[in-house]
Amino acid sequence: MRRVHVCACLLALGSLVASVVASPQDRDAGAETEAVTPMPPAPDSQTDSEIAAESQSKLPVRRVVLYKTGVGYFEHLGEVRGDQTVGIDFTSGQLNDVLQSLTVLDLGGGRITAVDYNSEAPFTQRLGMLRLPLTEQTNISRFYGALRGARLEVHSGTNVITGRLLSVERKTRVSGGTTLEVDVITLVSDSGDVRSVEITPGVTVRLADRDVDQEVGRYLSLLASVRQQDLRRMVISTSGSGERKLFVSYISEVPIWKTTYRVVLPSKAGDEPLLQGWAIVDNTVGEDWDNVELSLVAGAPQSFIEQLSQPYYSRRPVVPLPQTAQLTPQTHESAMLGGLGSLAGTVADSSGAVIANAQVRIFDSAGNLIGSKRSDSQGHYEFDDMPGAIYKLQVTRPGFQTAVINGLSLGGGSEVTQNVQMQVGSVSETVEVSAQTQKAETETDEAEVASTPAPEAGSGTELGGARSYGIGSGSGGGVGSAYGGGILRALTASVPAAAKGQELGDLFEYKLKDRVTIRKNESALVPILQAKIKAEKVSLWNASSGSQFPLRALWITNSSGLTLDGGSFSVIEDNAFAGEGLTDPIKPDEKRLISYAADLGVRVNSRQESDPQRVTEVRIIRGMMIQTSELRQKTIYTVRDDDSTARTVLIEHPLRAGWVIGKDSAQPEETTSSVYRFRVSVKPKADTSLALVESRPIESNYALTNLTSNQIEMFVHQGSINAQIEEAFRKIVARKAVVAGLDAGLAKRANEKQQIYDDQQRIRENLKALKGTAEERALTERYTKQLSDQETQLETLQRESADLQTKRDQAQAQLDNMIQNLSLDTTL
Repeated sequence: MRRVHVCACLLALGSLVASVVASPQDRDAGAETEAVTPMPPAPDSQTDSEIAAESQSKLPVRRVVLYKTGVGYFEHLGEVRGDQTVGIDFTSGQLNDVLQSLTVLDLGGGRITAVDYNSEAPFTQRLGMLRLPLTEQTNISRFYGALRGARLEVHSGTNVITGRLLSVERKTRVSGGTTLEVDVITLVSDSGDVRSVEITPGVTVRLADRDVDQEVGRYLSLLASVRQQDLRRMVISTSGSGERKLFVSYISEVPIWKTTYRVVLPSKAGDEPLLQGWAIVDNTVGEDWDNVELSLVAGAPQSFIEQLSQPYYSRRPVVPLPQTAQLTPQTHESAMLGGLGSLAGTVADSSGAVIANAQVRIFDSAGNLIGSKRSDSQGHYEFDDMPGAIYKLQVTRPGFQTAVINGLSLGGGSEVTQNVQMQVGSVSETVEVSAQTQKAETETDEAEVASTPAPEAGSGTELGGARSYGIGSGSGGGVGSAYGGGILRALTASVPAAAKGQELGDLFEYKLKDRVTIRKNESALVPILQAKIKAEKVSLWNASSGSQFPLRALWITNSSGLTLDGGSFSVIEDNAFAGEGLTDPIKPDEKRLISYAADLGVRVNSRQESDPQRVTEVRIIRGMMIQTSELRQKTIYTVRDDDSTARTVLIEHPLRAGWVIGKDSAQPEETTSSVYRFRVSVKPKADTSLALVESRPIESNYALTNLTSNQIEMFVHQGSINAQIEEAFRKIVARKAVVAGLDAGLAKRANEKQQIYDDQQRIRENLKALKGTAEERALTERYTKQLSDQETQLETLQRESADLQTKRDQAQAQLDNMIQNLSLDTTL
């Protein structure tokens, strides 16, 4: 649900120790404390415990700091005398936070002897301690059932029955045609008689056993205590001599304070709008805030709830002793890179001379090409509007080794400089290095930050520190009426700035100049800001809204010097309500759009046109042809002003990874992590258009070893290669044809040799079959002659195959050299 934990208490402790070390004169000079107020005497109707609680003196609240995450830091300061005890009231919901964060200091040399509070076990557990088996939710039947065995005295009219309760039964009877359910109890008298009595409104039952009567009384007391369980009192016992100051601090869960603003637009040209901020504060704790210092802190410090006030009952398990205790190291992911960044640099050789016309490409972490540029005559390159990510930069130039820079972190609005030094060599050689980026000097120097003066004492930076508790003299007042120069002048005069704002580490504090009083269970609206701001009135349109009408918006620059907490705002224009909206926190000098109404006087629509993909560049390296193509998309926005006044329209165009706005296209006024914003001015009763051209590079790879005549014809038809590349490709295809012809000749001779081998095997099988036949002699001579002729053919085929293989190897080597040595880098 919420929570903030208290580094605040540690700050309080450190500040107060410093105040104790100071001399009493220094501490008393500006410190006005209040003596502990004795409580009025308790009325006679109070119980003994209530009278004892009210007899304690109360320590008043003197300072309250409320955090945006639903926690409050409280300080009590008062005087004690001798061995005095003081009390502080809490609600049950506060108690766990108080126990977890309580700091108590006796600033006059005394000591704290005890801190007590009324702790209570869970209600169900306290019921379990009774001898009666009753629950919180019971009825008359269950009640009688719990009394079984007890002595009762039952009066029904003039009859009196005394005995022990045996049972309780619910029976049904019919009376006057109506079916009724009634409870019937059965008693056993001392003489052994068993009597049953129907419990009706006219029957009276008295508990005759004193012990049972006392148990029922305890049960009823527990039920009554449920109504009072929300109030807890903590009693602090001190020991010392004389009058001393007692300081107590703690945190507590409180309702989240809320911020709301008023923006009053001027009616006179040249005047700046007035921004007025209010905070809504609720006091739901156990005490009044009477004349307290109030600070409101925007931020999200961590906190949690631990049920320290709840008594726990648990069995303790027996576990073996661990042999080793090991902790696994862990890492924590860094923050996301939000927004757009830019990358620029200079390409130079080892002597420092700039290299013009070098090909500079940027890839994402998956190896996809994101952008491609060439260095200009000064060796400079630049990539703009890069979404937050990790990139790789590749730089190539004939005559130099390929340079690769890994791990370029872009985004978050940063401007990164990455110079590249290239070494003389072959493009096929690659030198990879890690990025060593230089961000533009946009942040404050650390030495300058270190020399910034510390916030003045008494602010939220010293929570719990000794400070002046005197009542401030600042003036206040309600909102004035629109007199004289109008509501803008009236507000300026009647509601001065009521809070001092300052940074508080990662947080921001509004410290009210005047003390405030907010009674228990009451709320208040307190002014925290009033300042002139810079603002431009615009109309904001985004296609995702689904409407042709833009939003009326203010493009404000927070020139108040304060951090504006997130909240709602209302816009006042021409002394009338113009609309309202919400805003996130805004830092000083930050520019932000806040919308508050629909602009029905302007209409916007859009349409898209896509150009066919075309090849823009061809590179051939290491037997691969790399074609860089470009997708182009054109978006046309048409704006129509039907009103009688001119409009400034901001059009939000989606930002897509890999797509870039062309340099010949309109450029955005500003860029967020998800959209470009383009400014369009339109005259009354007229229309205008905005044309945006985006492009996205795509790479396609082709292996030249697989090149065919059909592919060449396709490339020529598509216009994706020029005449120089076509000529080189046809030479490669011709050389591949020579290799293919030699491969065919080798295959033919291998087939002929295989046929001879097969025939010789047949002849040998026949010779084996002739053994002992009459035809053996004649056929043996014939087969021997055939084998001799085939051996001669085999020798001839082997010589031809060896010759063809030599020629084939030479042709393949020429083809490989032709492919490997072909290096082109051409822009089409």
